[in-house]
Amino acid sequence: MRLKRDFLILAILCVSLSLSTFSYAQTRPVPSEPYNASIWQARMPKYITPPGENEVIVDPRLHAWGAYSADGNLIRGGLATAGANWCGDIHRACRTSVGVHRILSLGSANCKSSKFPVGRGGAPMPYCMYFKGGQALHGSHPAEVVDADASHGCVRMKVQDAEWLRFNFIHLGTKVVILSY
Repeated sequence: MRLKRDFLILAILCVSLSLSTFSYAQTRPVPSEPYNASIWQARMPKYITPPGENEVIVDPRLHAWGAYSADGNLIRGGLATAGANWCGDIHRACRTSVGVHRILSLGSANCKSSKFPVGRGGAPMPYCMYFKGGQALHGSHPAEVVDADASHGCVRMKVQDAEWLRFNFIHLGTKVVILSY
C-alpha cells in the first residue's frame, strides 16, 4: 500500500513539474519539421541558442530529450526516463549526473549493464552511449521508458530513438547536457 501511495505522490509531482516552463534557452519556431514530432518531442523547444555543435539535451523535469543541430534546431526528440531520487536496491539516490558531458563510448544493439540487476548484471541497454562513468543514453523495453525519473542513473529511451541517435547523430565526443531536476 505504501508503494502505491509513493507512486501516486511521484506521479502528481511529475505532472506538476512537467507544467513548469523550459528555461534552457529562448525558443522560436522552426519553418520545417524534419521529424514527425510526438508529444514528447513537443515538450522540448524547437530552437535553442546555436551551440555550434550537435548536442543532446535531456530534461528530467519534462521527461524528454532533444537532439539539436549545430545551428540550434531540434532534429528529433522523445520520451526520456532519467535517474530516480532513490533506488531501494542500492539504498541511495541514483539521479542522472546534471551538467555538460561528452560521449565517451558507443555500444551496439547487444549492449548490457555490468551492474544491474544488482549482483548479476545483464540488463539490456541497446545502443548504449556512455557519457559519465556508468551512466549512458540507451534504449530500453517499452515498459521501462516512462514519464518519470525511475532509472539507476542512465537515460532510458525508446530503442528506435537510441538506435537513431547512435547511428545518425552521436559520435565520440558529442555533447550531452543533463538539465536540473
